[in-house]
Amino acid sequence: MSRALNGIVNAWEGKLKKSQAPAKKRANSLFTAMSVAHVDDDDIHPPGEVYHVEKVFSNGDVYMGQWADNCPNGHGKCLWADGCMYVGNWCKGKTMGKGKFSWPCGATYEGQFKSGYMDGEGTYTGSSEDTYRGTWVCNMMHGKGERNYANGDHYEGHWRRGQPHGNGKYLWNNGNQYIGHWRHGKMNGNGTMTWANGHRYEGSWEDGLPRGNGTFRWVDESFYVGMWSKDPKEQSGSYYPSNSQSGSFDWDPQEVYLKLSDCTINPGENISVFPSQKTVNWPCEGEDLQKHSSVRSHKTNDSRLRRASVDGSLSNAEHSLGSESDSSLDGSSECLDSGREVDERSGAHELDMSSGYPRPHIVLKPTKKQGLTISKGHKNYELMLNLQLGIRHSVGKPAPATSLDLKATAFDPRDKTWTRFPPQGSKHTPPHQSCEFRWKDYCPLVFRTLRKLFKVDPADYMLSLCGNDALRELSSPGKSGSFFYLTNDDKYMIKTMKKSEAKVLIRMLSAYYNHVRACENTLVTKFYGLHCVKLTGAAQKKVRFVIMGNLFCTQYAIHRRFDLKGSSHGRLTDKPESEIEATTTLKDLDLNYIFRMQKSWFQEFYSQVDRDCDFLEHERIMDYSLLVGIHFRDMSRSGKLLHADANVSADRSPIGNGDQTSDRAAPRLSTTDLDTPSYPIRWPSARLGSNIPARAEVTVRNNGEAQLVGEPTGEYYDVVLVFGIIDILQDYDISKKLEHAYKSFQYNPSAISAVDPRQYSKRFRDFIFRIFTEDA
Repeated sequence: MSRALNGIVNAWEGKLKKSQAPAKKRANSLFTAMSVAHVDDDDIHPPGEVYHVEKVFSNGDVYMGQWADNCPNGHGKCLWADGCMYVGNWCKGKTMGKGKFSWPCGATYEGQFKSGYMDGEGTYTGSSEDTYRGTWVCNMMHGKGERNYANGDHYEGHWRRGQPHGNGKYLWNNGNQYIGHWRHGKMNGNGTMTWANGHRYEGSWEDGLPRGNGTFRWVDESFYVGMWSKDPKEQSGSYYPSNSQSGSFDWDPQEVYLKLSDCTINPGENISVFPSQKTVNWPCEGEDLQKHSSVRSHKTNDSRLRRASVDGSLSNAEHSLGSESDSSLDGSSECLDSGREVDERSGAHELDMSSGYPRPHIVLKPTKKQGLTISKGHKNYELMLNLQLGIRHSVGKPAPATSLDLKATAFDPRDKTWTRFPPQGSKHTPPHQSCEFRWKDYCPLVFRTLRKLFKVDPADYMLSLCGNDALRELSSPGKSGSFFYLTNDDKYMIKTMKKSEAKVLIRMLSAYYNHVRACENTLVTKFYGLHCVKLTGAAQKKVRFVIMGNLFCTQYAIHRRFDLKGSSHGRLTDKPESEIEATTTLKDLDLNYIFRMQKSWFQEFYSQVDRDCDFLEHERIMDYSLLVGIHFRDMSRSGKLLHADANVSADRSPIGNGDQTSDRAAPRLSTTDLDTPSYPIRWPSARLGSNIPARAEVTVRNNGEAQLVGEPTGEYYDVVLVFGIIDILQDYDISKKLEHAYKSFQYNPSAISAVDPRQYSKRFRDFIFRIFTEDA
């Protein structure tokens, strides 16, 4: 039998060498010499015993390798009659583990298999050199990966069911490039298209075309901002020339859609037959294997129902790499029941403590966008329109290039400009549908330079604040009576101000500018503009407001937020755990964690808090706080929190490439944060104050004691932290001095917020360095 089998194998190898001639350089014969124990078919072996066989089946298929329980088990090679081959690991008759599959056309797949499917990390190389290297699920590219197309195009990013989906970068062979979000293989969401000649479009996309707010930029730095649509009737916007440009300008935005005609997405090479479709119908199978097959079939039907309940249905994209027949999905209960598609954010967890402490009850609820959208009919609708018109005027008007070295005159409080906005428009202002108002810019050159220092792109800034998307008003004003507004993309926050606060900011503006310029990683609030709207008419109402960065604009869901001052009087939120939302701001006495940071992060944090507090103390500022946002990484698929290993430091969280040596490795990103939970998005970069990996140790306060910091319990959660110093516009004026004197008679003077800036700074630092520590 051995001589006949070797003859068949040699004949097949000869046939395959001819068919794989174009791929000869990259594919060696899979059927090299192999030492096997020759076994007669009539031999009887006990259940579970692994032995070597060489089998030729009646349909021409050949198998050589380890065998147990009447099917392949262990390492083996299979050659099908149509020329397909597999060499690698098997389990209960299915390809499982590491292996290599080859097609007669010369295409190969080398990587992980699961229950007959390409599943896990693997590389597919097509007969035309079309190559994909990355993650697979159920024969489909799914997860993170990169693909080199036969025509020279290249895509690197995230995939879902065989198509680009999520964040990714596509480079065409003509030099054009798109970086941004994808949906079902098309550009969709926010993204940037850069043409080979340097022109680029940044903004919203829908089904592969610009749609919504966007900016088109020329290489000479002139740009067009507006609402984009394939329908010219829906297209609207404004053109802003560069400083060097003069004369009239005639350009049709519809030209952009013509430019996209040579930016089609390559469909790639189709796979003719999938490994899961090539499982041999072993003629020697016993009743045990048939029983296993029946169980797998039953599980498959159950898992299909579960998958359908999440996705709605098994989409057409599931049939492709290219394309995949529905039959190839049969028999993979593990693949479809892997839970990668499930996203259940809400859940509760009772902390199990064996140390005798009470068991805190933590409830994490789904995160949602804050605020109420300001639409027509809202009491502040016209104010929002005025604000957007003013900002567009201030940011969009041509201005000379600015140097970071500003003269003292730029910080003069008298450096302000008034602009009148009549409804019919004027020489310098566009017509509008709001009431007439006047617009004031405070120290415009300083704030223009601050935006440059903070690396804020003018067009992006204008698009966030002045695009067609309305602002959102937070549900209630702050303690000071100020109102807060958020941009639709959550990048910027607008706060209305009292006159006294505006005066403080202008007074300390020079020192603030020098501080943020010297400290690139400062934690103090970033200010981008200070303005005033004055309504005409009988009211003569003045509204001053400042534009700031939104601390919680991050790709992580913020599950808990704390406003921390280091004082105890009035620093408790009177809410039961069940009523605490993700947007609830908790206070000092609500905090029941100590945050343990990696050594390099903690040293930088310690140093920066010191520098920031020195600056605020010097400027006689008090009543500021450290705003902290917490994202819990340890969430099960049901939304429950899981404990971190107390012996594992938070810095051992590789980005996904296995590199654990970097001091700045960003944390793993759980799928519970994503709008589309079945794939991970690109790893957010960590910098001081943003996306910092840490471990949160649970603390418990003794009953009856108003401890500022509780006792550590040894229970940990892996977390991602976002933090910054806010509310830095309150100086120690006469009102705060009177408040300090009055409350000192009633309460412990060290427990109240209104204290001298020097005392405030010391107390703040002492508290912060107790709840933020180095992870040993």
